[in-house]
Amino acid sequence: MSWWVADLLKDDPVMLVSWVVWVIGSIVLHELAHGWAAISRGDRTPIETGHMTWNPLVHMGGMSLLMFALIGIAWGMMPVSAWRMRGKHAEALVAAAGPGMNLLLCLGSIVLAAVWGEYGAFAGANMHRNLETFLMAGAFLNLVLMMFNLLPVPPLDGARVLASFAPGYRAMIERPQAQTASIIAFVLVFMLSGRVLIPVAATAVGTAVGGLRGLLPG
Repeated sequence: MSWWVADLLKDDPVMLVSWVVWVIGSIVLHELAHGWAAISRGDRTPIETGHMTWNPLVHMGGMSLLMFALIGIAWGMMPVSAWRMRGKHAEALVAAAGPGMNLLLCLGSIVLAAVWGEYGAFAGANMHRNLETFLMAGAFLNLVLMMFNLLPVPPLDGARVLASFAPGYRAMIERPQAQTASIIAFVLVFMLSGRVLIPVAATAVGTAVGGLRGLLPG
């Protein structure tokens, strides 16, 4: 079994660097967005637990970073307390803030990739290609993260968003006997979603960047 880091280092070192930077950076910003939203709703748990930091080790933990290094899978966590939040559907707002950050990162990367792709040739062929690779990787990754996290399966953000608006769904997923079913459902969704989300994200990003470049003056 080959190691993904060695494979990328051999085939495309720029993509390897881009992927590592974007995965860690996007997870940190995703979790910080949850924290900022929670604080804005009156929940100081992110501050009290020391999670309002840029340190990836705090958000991802040693196990997540180890798994990322070994098999390319990573995750993060932001502790929040729903009972301390003010406002109707505050929990949904806090849950949606993480995927919302991924959407902003995706859109920003698409715009920059289009502009750089169209006008960046002055920097030389290598710099032009490398930065375009970096920006395209960021757009693709963050679109996948946004779509995946919005799936309504615990412990993903989409489950908390749906639970905030659907009391019946909340009651179902919070039953003690539902925990095993949730774990099985999450594993199945994780295994199957890549077959859908990855090609959808790749097509969407490529189409968006190409379309935007077509609108830019030559």
